[in-house]
Amino acid sequence: MTDKSASHGSVAIEQDYQLDEPPEKVWRALTIPALRNHWLPEGDLSDPDAVHIEPGKAISYRMRDAGPYNGESVVTFQIHPEPGGKTRLQIVHTRPASKFDQLHQRASNNNFKCFFLAA
Repeated sequence: MTDKSASHGSVAIEQDYQLDEPPEKVWRALTIPALRNHWLPEGDLSDPDAVHIEPGKAISYRMRDAGPYNGESVVTFQIHPEPGGKTRLQIVHTRPASKFDQLHQRASNNNFKCFFLAA
């Protein structure tokens, strides 16, 4: 898994999986709602319809995030055929950068001044 800052003010997490199944079977699991709901519940999606599709290659869904960010993000599933009828599945989860990300990235020696009042 790779956590990286993507361009244009967003944060992305990338994951790669080697699957023993053929690309066509993986594509069906990503695109048929009854199959997709087994591993990606519709309640986690902002919209069950894909926001971007490249048939047989990639599909993106808008997701509803919980936690301090509590916004929306986009998860993209990319299918790459591998030798022997196997599949490499790349998942890229992207969300806009938030004020929490900016605070987290500050170094301890960047001269950031934070004043606290003592009671």
